[in-house]
Amino acid sequence: MGKRDSSAARATTDAAEPATPDTARPALEVVEGEAALPMTLDRLIHERVRLAIVSALAVHPSLTFNELKTLLDTSDGNVSVHARKLEDAGYITCTKGFDGRIPRTEYRLTSEGRAALERYLSHMEALIKRVGGA
Repeated sequence: MGKRDSSAARATTDAAEPATPDTARPALEVVEGEAALPMTLDRLIHERVRLAIVSALAVHPSLTFNELKTLLDTSDGNVSVHARKLEDAGYITCTKGFDGRIPRTEYRLTSEGRAALERYLSHMEALIKRVGGA
């Protein structure tokens, strides 16, 4: 039993049949409307934790740091970093204070944040309709 010739094995894989019209990918169609504008996808909101924060604040008037952390089931660091990015973009506000001697951080969705979420959801809905053939 000799050593297997790897060049022979490679030659058989390299000689794969070229794509025929039956196996080729379908031609891309022109898409119009919101789904045609991939650049309008808000990358800031698209990230999972930030989308969760904005969505949670869209249905609650305000949430504390600990409420967000519990609701999202994530770490202090994740809430802090992602909330800061949303705050820097003007999508949420952060109010720090004390409840007695205990620090309290509270977040609220701004009108700009609500508008950004609505744009994001509209864009995603248009993409889903397009993929679903609706």
